[in-house]
Amino acid sequence: MKAVFLDRDGVLTRERPDYVKTPNELEILPGIGPPLRALRERGFRLVIVTNQSVVGRGLATHEDLGRIHEKLQSELKRMGCCVDAIYYCPHVPDEGCSCRKPQPGLLLKAAKDLGIDVNESWMIGDKEIDLEAAKRAGCRGVRVETNQGDLQQAVSTIIHKEEKTGNGEST
Repeated sequence: MKAVFLDRDGVLTRERPDYVKTPNELEILPGIGPPLRALRERGFRLVIVTNQSVVGRGLATHEDLGRIHEKLQSELKRMGCCVDAIYYCPHVPDEGCSCRKPQPGLLLKAAKDLGIDVNESWMIGDKEIDLEAAKRAGCRGVRVETNQGDLQQAVSTIIHKEEKTGNGEST
């Protein structure tokens, strides 16, 4: 089973300098529905892996984050998409956990939980730490510009490379 791991803030939703703390602050970036559906049609599982230090900083609770992610999933469903799971790291950067990107913990946990082959998988992120986490987990990475809504370009890159290597069949 192959997957595309997706960062949340800056890739699927608007990254805010003051963090997303409530569902009302969550803003879905335009145009993410078609590329996510295209990945699904090609047999990819979709898994969000996101650093959410908003919890560790005391700005939101795990319950608040749950409501934010419920809104995200509801919006994705409205667009005809869904994700298989959302994994997040609640820790602040200096806690030294194994789940905060660039550490690969979130990707590896998702792979184990969902039966994903990381060697056949991809990560789409907007920061170098996302690509580093992908590399450490053993998958390939594609970077998009923060908040630019260029998910389609990243997905086109993945599909092109999959077709070129013969891994484009649906499963």
